[in-house]
Amino acid sequence: MRAAFGARVEEAEALEGAVAWRCGEIVLKPASNTAEAAWVAQTLDVLEPDEVRVSRPVRSTDGRWVVSGWSASRDIPGQAEPRHDDVVAMSLRLHTASRYLAKPRFLNARQDIYALADRMAWGEEEYALPQDKGGRLYDVLAGSRRNVRLQPQVVHGDLFGNVLFKADEAPGIIDFNPYWRPAEWAAAVVVVDSLAWGGADPAIVERWSHLTDWPQALLRALLFRLAVHALHPRSSTQTLTGLERSSQMVLEVL
Repeated sequence: MRAAFGARVEEAEALEGAVAWRCGEIVLKPASNTAEAAWVAQTLDVLEPDEVRVSRPVRSTDGRWVVSGWSASRDIPGQAEPRHDDVVAMSLRLHTASRYLAKPRFLNARQDIYALADRMAWGEEEYALPQDKGGRLYDVLAGSRRNVRLQPQVVHGDLFGNVLFKADEAPGIIDFNPYWRPAEWAAAVVVVDSLAWGGADPAIVERWSHLTDWPQALLRALLFRLAVHALHPRSSTQTLTGLERSSQMVLEVL
């Protein structure tokens, strides 16, 4: 597979915290959904967000983006850091660039737990969640949803922990997890995740309160994460603690 993407290094290095392997300047990762992997590659090949480093995709030697369930991209230096406000700001710049993208056709066909949780958070689908893994809190909060003025677009829905920093260089993204939701929601997911698992300052909620319909964006981000947690086979009552902490901060602005 290394040869298919022109990687000449014999020993592949497993990347910490990711299902991916570095081969010199090329990173290989499995592509479970060929259509989505090809879309991500085509998108990152041309996307030009301001002040964002993008890990550009690599074509195979015969011109394909995906070969036998694998895709490749250029390695970019850096590591994840708890610079939560910088990630939110980068999210907004990234989604200014991605707002012109058409909705990918594969999104409507997705049936994984993240897609189900996303549709549940926006009131588009109902599902009985395990009460002790987040379902009880989800049910309590879901009644606070109100109509919003936010416009859906292509957004990256999982930026927390997936943005690389290196000295004073622009933050970098190595992938794109597409959703058809408002840019404010994507920013809110970063905030909810940062509060739950990143030790973020609770004041981060207020620092971004100028964003349109911010309380409702936060609520839907929290509902999304609660539904994912309740549906995920490896979650437990112990791993729910972070999201319970996030919910306290969100409730203060509803």
